[in-house]
Amino acid sequence: MSETLLQVSGFLDHVFTFGPWLVYLVIFIACFVENLFPPFPGDTFMVVGGALVAAERLELWVVWPVMIIGGMSSVMLLYRFGRRRGRDFFIRKNYKAFSAKDIEAVEKRLARNGALVMLFSRFVVGIRAALAVAAGIGRYPVAATLIYSTISYIIFSGLLVFAAIKLVENLGEIEYYVTTYNRIAYPIVIVLVIAVIVYKLVSYRRRKAGEDSSPDRR
Repeated sequence: MSETLLQVSGFLDHVFTFGPWLVYLVIFIACFVENLFPPFPGDTFMVVGGALVAAERLELWVVWPVMIIGGMSSVMLLYRFGRRRGRDFFIRKNYKAFSAKDIEAVEKRLARNGALVMLFSRFVVGIRAALAVAAGIGRYPVAATLIYSTISYIIFSGLLVFAAIKLVENLGEIEYYVTTYNRIAYPIVIVLVIAVIVYKLVSYRRRKAGEDSSPDRR
């Protein structure tokens, strides 16, 4: 995660040379693509976007809506795909990664707790894209999908951006505490290591002396 964060940060820093508007566009594309290709690190772009807001290089009132619109665009695209293809198509195909059994299970969940499932859809790593498709297949109401998924995106992206902003704003304080901890912890660790080594040496010598003075040795 940290390596990916550095790569994304370096990439966006390079993009800044062409203007901040292009950074907004890249973040939009990243949030859009992550639902279509789940391994794509869209969340990392959100974190870096928040850090750039704290550094006063991006505007919060622009970057946050960009994240939400980018993510929701692909969610509704997947929903439309599932609804257009229809339940019979997916049941007949019975894909390994999206089997008929999986579809029926998601349909039951949506029927029982549709609002709750969609509200937490953005927080479910790995299957949030599948939920959007399943909602379309099960013909879950369009308005409900849009409203609940948008709320989920607002909360999730807001938490990531807020955390990134606070981290950057308190970086000096965090660095101070980490440095203080290191100054206290390292001497203690060194003393403990030396104590363990001395204890082992003393124990070894006593054991050796006991073996040399045993009757068998005589």
